[in-house]
Amino acid sequence: MAEQKKNRIKTTWIVLSALAGMLLVSVFWFHLATTIKPPDPGSYADTSLQAINPEAGFFYLKNNWIQKNKEGLWEMYIEGKPFERGVINGKLTKSLIALQEKAFIDRIREMVPSDGYLRFLKYFIYWFNRDLDTYVPEEYKLEIYGISVSASAKYDFIGSGYQRMLNYHSAHDIGHALQELSLVGCTSFGIWGDKSKDSELIVGRNFDFYAGDAFSENKIICFEKPENGFGFMMVTWAGMIGTVSGMNEAGLTVTINAAKSDMPWSARAPVSIVAREILQYASTLQEAYVIAKKRETFVSESILVGSAKENKAGIIEKSPYKIALVIPTSNFIASTNHFQSEAFVNDPLNVRNKAENASCYRYQRLIQDISTLAPMDYRDVASILRDKKGLDGADPGYGNEKAINQLIAHHSIIFKPLQLQVWVSTPPWQLGKYICYDLNDIFHKFAGLKQREDISDTAQTIPADSFLQSTDYQQFLRFKEMREELKKRLHNREKIPLSSSFLTEFINSNPGYFEVYSLIGDYYFQKGQWKEAKTAFHKALTRIIPGWEEKLAIIEKMAECNLNIKKTQQ
Repeated sequence: MAEQKKNRIKTTWIVLSALAGMLLVSVFWFHLATTIKPPDPGSYADTSLQAINPEAGFFYLKNNWIQKNKEGLWEMYIEGKPFERGVINGKLTKSLIALQEKAFIDRIREMVPSDGYLRFLKYFIYWFNRDLDTYVPEEYKLEIYGISVSASAKYDFIGSGYQRMLNYHSAHDIGHALQELSLVGCTSFGIWGDKSKDSELIVGRNFDFYAGDAFSENKIICFEKPENGFGFMMVTWAGMIGTVSGMNEAGLTVTINAAKSDMPWSARAPVSIVAREILQYASTLQEAYVIAKKRETFVSESILVGSAKENKAGIIEKSPYKIALVIPTSNFIASTNHFQSEAFVNDPLNVRNKAENASCYRYQRLIQDISTLAPMDYRDVASILRDKKGLDGADPGYGNEKAINQLIAHHSIIFKPLQLQVWVSTPPWQLGKYICYDLNDIFHKFAGLKQREDISDTAQTIPADSFLQSTDYQQFLRFKEMREELKKRLHNREKIPLSSSFLTEFINSNPGYFEVYSLIGDYYFQKGQWKEAKTAFHKALTRIIPGWEEKLAIIEKMAECNLNIKKTQQ
């Protein structure tokens, strides 16, 4: 008997030891499979450079500099070889990188409050992006590696600085593949010929990538003069070398708009990296198309390209499986978040996206605005980008995804490619002034600044939107505060009831918006007050709802309210 017990113990230890060994091997293998090694910087490996800070809000290093302008935007000039550019970029923006990374991670924690799920998400992303570096050109890997030298050690528990900085470049792609995260819903368009007052091409866009208010606080207008290719400008943030909105010195513009994608199984080239390559190396629509065609991406994207050489714009529609170039026959082009070419007309994802989401509605409103205001100048383009109305002037409520101006924009931007002029919005969203920059001046007059200087063309400034001075704007700010408070109460299932004055104020803060009523419905639903919940949900359904899934969720909760009301009456 004792011998049998001894054998069982021995067998148990053998099994446990084998399992422990397998676990160690699995962990070791996972680490090997997901660790991305940085590129070799070669002869240039000086990471000891230090930025000089002669005054508040201004830093310089060699010919490179960064300054905070009076409107709160950072302006940066960078030049040199790839790794050198990255190192200098990182040194100039070190404090901003830390703030940007904190804002992004805080936003992820807000959306995914479970520590266990966050750990799972970390390992999932590392596995998903395990081959990401093989799809990124060497030049850009070197630039990202140079920046990562200045990454904060505070987040090394997530991964090395290089691996984190590289992975962040796929956030836009993962964000719109998982569209329920509500990270993206952009609008862009171009006009020329008889649609433009001087016949010259003008391109406008809202970049509605939302990762929390803090994420948008330190946007950077980067002017980069690389060793190879064209000098260019782009609106970006610390640590980001990919392009979402930009123009090069040949007058070629690039803006990207997400389209509906399947959830991919592994990463390919981030779309922002493809857009950056186009911006740096293309000067015509065809050159841009050739670059886009040779790169594998893992999500679907519309890349609106404006060309000064051709005085027109086109759209590159690219999915993981096919690509199309849309050249319009009329003197304008518009892009929201669906594909328009024959190549994608019967694509199931595109058909579903057009039927169920806000893209087509916003596209139709954009066409209405262009038709009404043409011929236009850059000020008219700004008025379209600030449009908060729905079709035929309907009121969708402030913050609705069906509006061109959703009041969440990371930035809004306007290009006049033939003049190399660009206007960038100032906070909040696209409501503040649009500041004008002339690329001719930037690249020929402002390299090597050693003190703060106004580099904008102040004579071309577009004034702030009058909406900022309105009661509606103040009420919208109050709506945002109250919405967060109500969501927090719902999440925590707080039992203390809300006052009727709170609910009345919440309704009055944004009475046209469906979410006001759906959240009040959720509040009553959670308390088991079925009649009140049903009334609120019914009101929500009378408003303009962005997507079919949101509408269906409200209908299903109304149906449950009806069932519970019947039960209480029996």
